[in-house]
Amino acid sequence: MQAALIVNPVGLDRDANLAAIQALCSEAAAQGASLLLLPEAALTGLLNTDDPARDLPLGTALHGPVVGRLASFCQMNGCWLAVGLLERCGNSLYDTVALLGPFGCIRLVYRRIHPGWHGPEADPTVYRQGQSIAMADTPFGKVGILICGDLFDDLIIQQVKTASLDLLLLPFARCFDDGSWDQTRWDAEELPTYAERVACIRVPTLMVNYLALLELPDGGSFGGAFHVSASGDILGSLPLGRSGILLVDLGCPA
Repeated sequence: MQAALIVNPVGLDRDANLAAIQALCSEAAAQGASLLLLPEAALTGLLNTDDPARDLPLGTALHGPVVGRLASFCQMNGCWLAVGLLERCGNSLYDTVALLGPFGCIRLVYRRIHPGWHGPEADPTVYRQGQSIAMADTPFGKVGILICGDLFDDLIIQQVKTASLDLLLLPFARCFDDGSWDQTRWDAEELPTYAERVACIRVPTLMVNYLALLELPDGGSFGGAFHVSASGDILGSLPLGRSGILLVDLGCPA
């Protein structure tokens, strides 16, 4: 079985973002991938400003037309797709990943637990978090999801450790403060820290970051995709600064 870690370009035009996602997903499915992973906030980027009047329109309803189009894609291609989005639920926002199954339905919803996707003074009635990890039985084994900063929260990691997962999906949105796409800095300073956290969990992990176009004022999320073994070894990667697909051989679940 193959997974595709998809690094999609994200700009201000949401229709263009969705079109790019669909094109990359179609390419991945044509190459035989049966599990597709998109980054955190793949449809819009993390453009939230802690101003509800500006941020609520960024939200996507789980049962709205955008997720419906992606679910139809899964049904047509017989694949699974994990997509990160800013989820709008009434007048609240969540940092969410929806796992869509091959029958065109949502199989799993995970809402980020760690609050680092918004500022500490954001209105807690609008900017909300999930409460627990979620998992699903799939052809790839028992799959769980974390989002970005969840990986560095010891209490969340303890939940993952006790879940007996076969595979962890980690969509994230990572940038450097200076907006650079510094591969050397990432490889030397940042990636080893992520790998150490995966080794702590001892679950094979698929990680993918979106690529911000220059017009996106989010600090410059720089892309990159990584297949990390349960012992923290980097088994495959896609370089920073480019959109594309990393194909991963999942083999058979343990």
